[in-house]
Amino acid sequence: MRLSTAAVSTLCLVLATTTRTSFAWVAGSSGISSTTRASTDTSSLRQSQSQPQSATIMTTTNRQQGRYFRQTAILAATVEDTMDTGTDTDTAITSKTSLPPAFQAALDMSQLQLEAAIPKTYHTTMLPLLQHFLAEYLTAAATAAAAGSSSSSSSSDNDADDVNAPAATAARILQCIQFGLQFGTGPTKMEFAAAHTALRAGDVAAAPQTDFYQFGNDFFRPCMDLPHSVVAGQDNLQLVMDQLAAGENVVFLANHQSEADPQVVSCLLESLERPQATDMAASVIYVAGHKVTTDALAIPFSMGRNLICIHSKKHIDADPTTKSTKQRQNLQAMSSMLGKLKAGGCLLWVAPSGGRDRRDTTSGKVPCAPFDSKTIDMFRLMGSKSKVKTHYYTLAMVSYNLCPPPDSVEAGTGESRNVRFVPVGIAVGNEVESIGGLEHRHAFCEHAYAQCVQDYERLEETIAANVLRLKECE
Repeated sequence: MRLSTAAVSTLCLVLATTTRTSFAWVAGSSGISSTTRASTDTSSLRQSQSQPQSATIMTTTNRQQGRYFRQTAILAATVEDTMDTGTDTDTAITSKTSLPPAFQAALDMSQLQLEAAIPKTYHTTMLPLLQHFLAEYLTAAATAAAAGSSSSSSSSDNDADDVNAPAATAARILQCIQFGLQFGTGPTKMEFAAAHTALRAGDVAAAPQTDFYQFGNDFFRPCMDLPHSVVAGQDNLQLVMDQLAAGENVVFLANHQSEADPQVVSCLLESLERPQATDMAASVIYVAGHKVTTDALAIPFSMGRNLICIHSKKHIDADPTTKSTKQRQNLQAMSSMLGKLKAGGCLLWVAPSGGRDRRDTTSGKVPCAPFDSKTIDMFRLMGSKSKVKTHYYTLAMVSYNLCPPPDSVEAGTGESRNVRFVPVGIAVGNEVESIGGLEHRHAFCEHAYAQCVQDYERLEETIAANVLRLKECE
């Protein structure tokens, strides 16, 4: 699917951010500063593997753009009028068809905005995925409002309005989609270097006021039931922060459950209200696969993260024509990572399983995917080569239900996005001593995995107990 400059500009114009008090219309075809390394390549948005590659978009005339602009302004104003009539947030959310009136109005109007913005050529491919994402996010916000969640207010938003209010929720999801179209498609598509530094306020000319790190946190925080969430292993967390402050390196060996895992780490560490933990959350470097830097909806969130971008072996072998290029990029990524480790004070997050944990469709449970010993060997080797003391900790994560992934691994990008309002958790495990040579590598991996699984199961039990206890107190 190829989106022309005019088409991307029109889509972003229609989906520009709305707030309760004003409308800001942002054309998506403006340039991006050199710090973003934006591509001039017209790479397509791969929303579906079955999607015809020969599909084209009709460019929109200025007159048509003006009509879209006026229609969208009317729709947005209608949403505001409808939502200001009041919402019964005590209504229990049991399905997509039982949303409170104001949330249903916000969903209906947002769906109309999308339908008007997306050309009919893509109504069978792109549009259903975006409509599903809209419905999921609005439903999660309605569930949060019904639960009386007060923990989801943005740390950077001074607006008195509740972030779970229909207007605020609709504005966030439409801005997310706008950024996905603006930076994930067409000639302004973001291209990630092997080592990517988080883009903060002022780093992107096309969105100068946007701190993409904070944007990601603010987007997912309202979907986290923070009062029922857990940060375990805080003594170990303090050790990690002390070691980083001393110029030593730390590698988190984590299970990986959802696309929002970086935001889960940040929001939970911020919830501790300890400046050292908040600063550490923003400094984490995530070892990322190709999907988070090529999927249009994932790109805006990845822009706000420090990344080491590595192609998995499966992805490298998928296309023989690009294999050598990807291998060169991996060498660049390894070189960048080694340089950061040599500098000291580096905190890496890596999922040795190579992907997200998947639900067992028979039992319904979500086990931790096994760790790959070769992946762990590589990070131990890098730590040794750096000549800087490097520590290894397990980091158990409970976040699957926040953004449940598909039950099976999908090679392409453009998967359906699911969002839930749920408690989440992290547990910083004990340090895993990096001793012994190659003959001990399997023992190290097995120990790290067993510890992560044990902490993961305890996290699940603690979260369930928190939910039960608070329900009994209500």
